[in-house]
Amino acid sequence: MDKRTAEQDWFERELERRGVSRRDFLGFCGTMATALALPPLFGSRIARAVETAPKPTLVWLEFQDCAGNTESFLRASRPTVADIILDTLSIDYHETIMAAAGHQAEQNLSDAITRDHGAYIAVIEGSIPTGAGGAYCTIGGRSALDIAREVCEGAAATVAIGTCASFGGLPAAAPNPTGALSVADAVPGLENLINMPACPANGENLAALIVYYVTFGRLPELDGLRRPLYAYGKLIHDACEKRAHYDAGQYAEAWGDDGHRKGYCLYKMGCKGPVTHQNCPNVGWNENTNWPVGCGHPCIGCAEPSFWDRMTPFYRHLPEIPGLGPHTSLDKVGLGVTVGVGAAFATHTALHVARKNAERKRNAVKPEEGDEE
Repeated sequence: MDKRTAEQDWFERELERRGVSRRDFLGFCGTMATALALPPLFGSRIARAVETAPKPTLVWLEFQDCAGNTESFLRASRPTVADIILDTLSIDYHETIMAAAGHQAEQNLSDAITRDHGAYIAVIEGSIPTGAGGAYCTIGGRSALDIAREVCEGAAATVAIGTCASFGGLPAAAPNPTGALSVADAVPGLENLINMPACPANGENLAALIVYYVTFGRLPELDGLRRPLYAYGKLIHDACEKRAHYDAGQYAEAWGDDGHRKGYCLYKMGCKGPVTHQNCPNVGWNENTNWPVGCGHPCIGCAEPSFWDRMTPFYRHLPEIPGLGPHTSLDKVGLGVTVGVGAAFATHTALHVARKNAERKRNAVKPEEGDEE
């Protein structure tokens, strides 16, 4: 049996052991192709790569964080293909989930980055404090800054997962007493850096990133903030299920009011979806069961830089409305749009009636077939 067949058989046995059918697996690969904005035919290529390609070594570092991204990474309530792909990675270092501790754990990290130098993926969770010579976060007697620089230098790719690692997050919010920095600022010049912000980042997007890397051997297309376009290429507002209510000027005005109960737009309640890039409406959370806006809570813009400073107060609407001009008063939009829509319908109805009347008049004077003119 050749290596390809052996690896493929192993993966299929693992799917079966976890109760995932071959059909589910192929469906997942098709979904990944869609999520990555690839043509459907790439689903079969993804399937072959996931089954047979060697899974890269993963080194996961946690610094100034709340472990929310780790929780997102481990959140699934039942085995899915995404979980299996993440589980089958060679995760050689992750403080929260590894069995080793103390000197043994740090030796694992040293061995992994030495053995697989230039080939492993480094995932960094949390911001990196630089104040007091890095003393605000030390592991094994070394500062987070020192560890990050060593690990990132030898990585094939560095993934800054979560908003703290991507942009500094809450620790870097003013006045920033620890001197917290993002990975990009703490370890400048990383050409292979990928930012995956959100508070926390979605595990499905991390799975898609791994799938893309395994399939094509390179990083996906990134935006100007080094975020993968497949996950951060569009505004939440563009795919929001409440977008039609926004366009119609139908807003919830207070928690629990009639508009809120009817599922109207949450813009007036502080929703930052119109200025936030992420695919939450498409991938959802908890196996796509729901997402914050679907539950009746506004987006707080957690995937954007400095969201803790720029997006607050979280329950107050933005001063300007995208698409309606900088001087538009939001408080008058609902009434104005409603009146406008009503006027448009009235005009449409009047024109429709006029056309019908004209048509009846023409039919009334039209000579019957066989009559002389």
